[in-house]
Amino acid sequence: MKRIALKPLKFLLPLLFLVTLVSHGQDTIPAPIIVDSVTVDSIAVDTIVIRRTVDKIYTPKKDVNLQIPKIDFKKTKTLKKGFQRFRVPSFWETENSFGINISEVAFVNWNAGGDNAISGLGFLKFARKYKFSNFQWDNNLELRYGLNAQEGQKLRKTEDVIRLTSNLGFKKENNSRWFYSVQLNFNTQFSNGYKYPDRDTPISRFMAPGYLLFGAGTSYITKDEKFNLYLSPLTQKSTFVLDQDLADSGAFGVDEAILDAEGNVITPGKNHLLELGILITNNLSYNIADNVELKSRLNLYSDYIKSFGNIDVDWELTLNMKVNKYISTNLGTQVIFDDDILFDVVKDDTGTVINAGTPKIQFKQVLGVGILYGF
Repeated sequence: MKRIALKPLKFLLPLLFLVTLVSHGQDTIPAPIIVDSVTVDSIAVDTIVIRRTVDKIYTPKKDVNLQIPKIDFKKTKTLKKGFQRFRVPSFWETENSFGINISEVAFVNWNAGGDNAISGLGFLKFARKYKFSNFQWDNNLELRYGLNAQEGQKLRKTEDVIRLTSNLGFKKENNSRWFYSVQLNFNTQFSNGYKYPDRDTPISRFMAPGYLLFGAGTSYITKDEKFNLYLSPLTQKSTFVLDQDLADSGAFGVDEAILDAEGNVITPGKNHLLELGILITNNLSYNIADNVELKSRLNLYSDYIKSFGNIDVDWELTLNMKVNKYISTNLGTQVIFDDDILFDVVKDDTGTVINAGTPKIQFKQVLGVGILYGF
């Protein structure tokens, strides 16, 4: 009797057992196990696997009809302001304005009498403001000049101002309105000033006087920047009198010239007066009504060494009434008091002072209607 070869079955039986075991574990759910309540903590429960049907992948149709869209420009609107190039944001704010105020009066066979006259006042203002983080730098330049022509008289000057103001401030906290500030003020005029009708002897000229104030202190500026208060306990005031004739006469507080008995100049007058004192400056802007704005600029200065307690006052008040974008009306007043400016000084032929004169309040009022243009 022949022996059957069992070598192929030796490898086939284990493989068949393994396939049966795997297929039984994945495709069948084991029979429920009755668990005794006493031994529930010691028996492990197998995980139940539930399969869900896989969705079919959507295949788009291959016969999609792609058409070229129709373009219509009938409803397209043109740009109103034209193309504007991109500009890098700047920390500078600028303001430029130019204006002319004119007033005129004319008479023809006027029984009450009068002389024909015309007056003109031109002004320029440039403002540059820099803001970055807690730094703020304000710069303002104002130029004003006015003339009056009256029948039977030569031209007369009615306004003459050159004023430059620069204030650099720094604050520690973002929410604070108080700044550590350094401020510079400069004032002078364009042309000669006369005490009319005398046109031979000027009483003021360019840089005679010229005022330069430089100091450090603190500033309080509101969020809308319509109120600005500057307090400086240490400010240097320089008065320049670059006209030698005015300097020799001791105008505007400088040391006058020393003369001999015959009136000849031995020592020329000083061209510069230096003072050290306290300065308070206030700028206020208030809207009274629509297109009606009130502006106030006040400077108070007192010298520590020469005349502490005597306060130099420069107060300018302006009411601006705007008719439309280009036409405006303004009413302005200015009051100046400086104890270094003396009036009614009397000297004899040799230059000896008979009456030293006294300081007086200076007052100016201006009313004008004209054109205001910003650029």
